[in-house]
Amino acid sequence: MNDRATDPSPERHGDREEIARLLPAPADWDLPREQHLRHKDLLMHHIDRDHAVPAHPARPARRLLRPALLAPATALALACALAAGAALHGGDHKPSDTASHEAATDMRPAAALLDRISVAAEKHATLVVRDDQFVYTREKVRGADLTSGKAVLGPLMDREEWAAQEPGPLRKLGLIREDGETFPVNAELGDTDGTPAGINRPTYSWLSSLPTDPAKLLAHLYAKTPAAQGRERDQAVFEQIGSLLGGVMPPRTAAALYRAAARIPGVTPDPQARDALGRRGLGIARDDTRYGIRTEWVFHEKDFTFLGSRSYLTKDTSYGKAGTLLSSVAELDHGVVDKAGRRPAGKGRSGA
Repeated sequence: MNDRATDPSPERHGDREEIARLLPAPADWDLPREQHLRHKDLLMHHIDRDHAVPAHPARPARRLLRPALLAPATALALACALAAGAALHGGDHKPSDTASHEAATDMRPAAALLDRISVAAEKHATLVVRDDQFVYTREKVRGADLTSGKAVLGPLMDREEWAAQEPGPLRKLGLIREDGETFPVNAELGDTDGTPAGINRPTYSWLSSLPTDPAKLLAHLYAKTPAAQGRERDQAVFEQIGSLLGGVMPPRTAAALYRAAARIPGVTPDPQARDALGRRGLGIARDDTRYGIRTEWVFHEKDFTFLGSRSYLTKDTSYGKAGTLLSSVAELDHGVVDKAGRRPAGKGRSGA
């Protein structure tokens, strides 16, 4: 029997060479882990929309992450995501030289600002969020499509999210509404029994269970944040913290996250930081020197609430010039509702 998958004939080698010539040239840097995941997710989003049966719409794995990178996905984006996935692994990673991190905390300019933000976060009211409820988030989001090899900025879009709070594991994680279209959120593809509450599905109860001592919390985040080969570990943890911000959160947890972020080397104030709506405020940023990307968080200059975030290139790459926007988010409203698809009765900001 002739197995064409392993056939060493010259014709097969010629096919491979022809396919290789048709593939786009590799980029001069790999996409960061979170961007791989968002591209993969959005590809599945578009595949589902093209093949969904109207009576039973469904989506594969969807991670409820912020800030979202809203780039139209293609097969190239999925290939990048799968390549990145092969390099991902967990493990009990610890902050490098934790003692020196703690000793240097008060010396870094960002520490004082993050301490003020954490003090304000602690004053927020602690909510009662039941396991049968949903946390609601409304945002304005904008992202760049990187799949052509160039960063092509997309339009500013409306996004609403309803995240289930049951500890799980769950197969149905909630709903997402983007630009008027609503899609169910299903468990990760590898989670055959459903996705439990955790760092990839942060429920209010799970957030409440995190250590509130900043040093212990930071060590926990370094241990739980998935690693990627060549990825700056400090940047990965900084972005992991950023993915938890902006929703309904226990006040003590929010305060601890900000104080933990102050201990990460390279975190600095950024007076030029702004969100997707162009709102300026008190900025906190960190540069990923490997990829040439800056990630910024923006806080209200008076009440220190989290306004949003953005990321952009800090050096010229094949994707664009320095300053090219990659993603941005503006937080607009948060709340807790009894049913996915419903909006909170009152308006206003809740949580961190």
